[in-house]
Amino acid sequence: MHSRGQIRRIRAERRVPVELSEEDLALIHALQIAPRVSWADAAGILGVHATTLAARWERLRAGGDSWITAHLIGDPKQMCLAFVAVDCEMNRREDVTARLAAMPEIVTVEEAASNRDLMLTVITGSLEEFSTNVVSRLKDIDGLLKYQTSLCTRLHTGGDAWRLNVLSRAQQASLRALAKPGPADAERPDAVQAPLPASHLALLPFLAKDGRATAADIARALGRNPATVQRQLNRVLASGILSMRCEIAQRYSSFPVTCQWFVNVPAGQHEAAAAALRTIRNVRLSASTTGPTNFVIIMWLQSLADVMDAELSLQQKVPGIELVESVVMLTTVKRVGWMLNPDSTASGAVVVPAGSAQLGSS
Repeated sequence: MHSRGQIRRIRAERRVPVELSEEDLALIHALQIAPRVSWADAAGILGVHATTLAARWERLRAGGDSWITAHLIGDPKQMCLAFVAVDCEMNRREDVTARLAAMPEIVTVEEAASNRDLMLTVITGSLEEFSTNVVSRLKDIDGLLKYQTSLCTRLHTGGDAWRLNVLSRAQQASLRALAKPGPADAERPDAVQAPLPASHLALLPFLAKDGRATAADIARALGRNPATVQRQLNRVLASGILSMRCEIAQRYSSFPVTCQWFVNVPAGQHEAAAAALRTIRNVRLSASTTGPTNFVIIMWLQSLADVMDAELSLQQKVPGIELVESVVMLTTVKRVGWMLNPDSTASGAVVVPAGSAQLGSS
């Protein structure tokens, strides 16, 4: 079996891009629904032997084609989600991008084809942390000329809910049943209210780098007893503090184009708008925001030609919507902590999101 580095070198030497098979896409779709499903359970649903699925996932992960990560959800009433547009000096753009991508609080960095050079998604534990840990540091980056911030007042749909459309409805239902907390997690609400001890939070950086990390893997890295780590891992996964997601390199998703809209939705109609947007499978994110506009929508599209069709769909489904600005992304440098290659595959480098890193080291 090739190592991860060997697979990437082989792909780099090929002139024709490697495409994922239907079997690959089916596995990724399954893991989007149930990221930590056992290979034995997945085998029964997908009709493929468990060892074949394990080998297939290792190939996809090693090649950077798909990966599973986890990040802290935080307290919705306290946490701060912000969309920041950045302008920078053209000859310093690469340096500015690298500095921004290295900041744990900035979970996603995209290069834009608009009057905005970079688009950032920032997550902090509070508005105060955003001001202290992010804004103050933006001012110190040479070549960063200005920035504009839209604060999220309500996240309606996130990227963790986006799915491929490969599996049958019956297969999806079976996987959703496996993804739900079992009887052992019956006291989940209490677990959320009671803060987890530092010994448990130390597991979070490992899950950020590999959402399917086993207790044995983590125990070896931490020098702990595997049985102890298994109990800690079970409690962390049942606590509800993590958002787990299986990502796919965008080039293999059939939707290689990212477009973000800044729009206005009539006051009092945001929930209805969000519900309507959930019927559009291309939507990756929808959120109510502060700033010159009051709503943000992000879609993955098949081509630039689909931008106009998407806008027509938005106007038909959301009464009174005002499309103020659209921004097409040229490339994604970092997505939810994972550094990406220019072809959208994972590079293997991970900047663990700030909350996970800080809590995990305490």
